[in-house]
Amino acid sequence: MGILIVVGQLFLSLSFLIVLHEFGHFLPAKLFGTRVEKFYLFFDPWFELFKFKKGETEYGIGWLPLGGYVKIAGMVDESMDMEQMQQPEQPWEFRAKPTWQRLIIMVGGVVVNFILGFVIWGLLLFGYGSEYIPTENVTTGIYADSLGLELGLQNGDHILKVGDRTFDKFNEGTLRQEISINNAKTILVRRNGKEVTLPVEQKFVNILAGNTYKNYDVFHADFPWKISAIRKDSPARKSGLQKDDILIGINGQPLRHWTDVPKIVNKSGGMDLNIRVERGADKINIPVAMGGEAKIGIERYGASEFFGSKTETYSFGQAMVLGVSKGLDFLGTQIKAFGQMGKGNLNPNETMGGFASFAKLFPPTWDWYIFWRNTALISLILAFMNILPIPALDGGHVMFLLYEMVTGRKPSDTFLQYATVAGFVLVLCLLFYANGLDVLRWWRGE
Repeated sequence: MGILIVVGQLFLSLSFLIVLHEFGHFLPAKLFGTRVEKFYLFFDPWFELFKFKKGETEYGIGWLPLGGYVKIAGMVDESMDMEQMQQPEQPWEFRAKPTWQRLIIMVGGVVVNFILGFVIWGLLLFGYGSEYIPTENVTTGIYADSLGLELGLQNGDHILKVGDRTFDKFNEGTLRQEISINNAKTILVRRNGKEVTLPVEQKFVNILAGNTYKNYDVFHADFPWKISAIRKDSPARKSGLQKDDILIGINGQPLRHWTDVPKIVNKSGGMDLNIRVERGADKINIPVAMGGEAKIGIERYGASEFFGSKTETYSFGQAMVLGVSKGLDFLGTQIKAFGQMGKGNLNPNETMGGFASFAKLFPPTWDWYIFWRNTALISLILAFMNILPIPALDGGHVMFLLYEMVTGRKPSDTFLQYATVAGFVLVLCLLFYANGLDVLRWWRGE
């Protein structure tokens, strides 16, 4: 059921974005009196799943979910309808319109995706605010995982800066981004009361951005297992464990971090446990009869509940401005990532992905906040990818139109046809490559 919810969210998100992207081409085309012959969600080679005609435009849904399109009369596009281009030019055709009108028609889809990403992000900030854990609240410092230890971090460290960025909001993703995207060379920590600068080796740029280590935590907030809930009819309930008990030891072994709990319980193989807890001012031992079960039946408070979080709220105007700012920051990160790949610091085999990678953004349970947040991110990614100057993409058409505006010479239809075919082949190759990486990762169990 979970996989169906994930696929459903991705399908709904992409369908929503594709329809609005194509509407971004459709609306200015109609406003400038250009005939739009088709408006399709998904591609329809050989046959379509559904169609109807209203006025001069055929609307439909194709069977190949690799995008969508509007077929604009008098334009060399992926439809390769060169027979139409050999007929005398008509006033309602794309090729008959002034260059500036054709440019607006071509950038319309990308503009819609950019605006959509900014607006959704702004609305989320307006509706939910921005929650974070102030780093100063995490008085216990960090618990460094294996990847963090390799970076040079130690348990109990207090991270102060990553590169030039102050670490005032406790978020592991900040460290990843600053190292892998902004090429931070140092991490400043407070260790045993002294400030220590840790050098970051170049290899971590690729490691922290790559697919192989994306599920590896660099560090956690260092805090104990404080019980937030106890499952009914569980060993914990029968033994007398209580909400807000803090686990400090199991079978005489002190607990250093909450991750020690599942490790010890799993290793016990369902044998009875002796759990030492801190309850108020008292420390008591509680025998837990496991009865062969592999789980105690307790849940813990998260870091935000344990340390306390803050939520910044915004007026509608502030949220919209911040939505644009965060969207531009995200786009800047994408551009920097391409730059890192160009320099050889990031391996495309580790950082690129296809539809499965997009699907992994969504949880197996429906969450409207996550759905709209991911939709905003995907909208900006689609806009960025579409504006790249590759023939067959919107950016390729814009490139040729700008050439025409600067030189006063229009590329020939034959040239545009060959360029579009070449661009379409390149896009398909990139598509197969990205999705092939997903298949390979699935085969390797990543």
